Amino acid sequence: MTTTPRLRMSPDSRREQLLELGVRLFATRTLEEISIDLLAEEAGISRGLLYHYFGNKQDFHEAVVGRAIEKLIEVTGPVEEEDLMTRMSISLGNYVDYVTANHTAYVSIIRAASSGNVTMREIYDNALNALIDRIWESSTPEELASVGMPDTPAMRLMARGWAALVEKVVLAWFDDDRGLSRDELVGTLALSLAGIANSMPE
Repeated sequence: MTTTPRLRMSPDSRREQLLELGVRLFATRTLEEISIDLLAEEAGISRGLLYHYFGNKQDFHEAVVGRAIEKLIEVTGPVEEEDLMTRMSISLGNYVDYVTANHTAYVSIIRAASSGNVTMREIYDNALNALIDRIWESSTPEELASVGMPDTPAMRLMARGWAALVEKVVLAWFDDDRGLSRDELVGTLALSLAGIANSMPE
């Protein structure tokens, strides 16, 4: 009788596996609830091995948040649509769906960014900048002009303020939709950015 030898994973592959497991756990748990012990138990490995890959609990949490943010940026990426407002609405819809599916994790990310942890704040701010800046990076000047959104420092400033509004509204809507459907929410938020753009001084 022969046995199948266990497949040894490379350090990079093992770290990736543990990180993906951490992100899955993070979808329904706060950062504080995701301990090294919990991950070790879920992965079926020793705590010592986890410390080998992540150093300490804080490093692990920062890695998990960074990966979760990467997934958010990925799922809300620009789509192949000719109309700019349609692209924005689809991305906004994907953002709402992500927050809905990962609400506990998303709120935990916001709290971590406000906790004084410089790395967490940097991860959060970089994500916000990426989500906003790609509106211009994925659009032609003609498309931007058609909705009154020129690529100016003032417009990008207002767009960042709009992004903060979107986050607050979506989180409040999750707690109580107040009779507003998901599609109505997305449509209103998309139009609100166009409204801000049209109110900008020329």
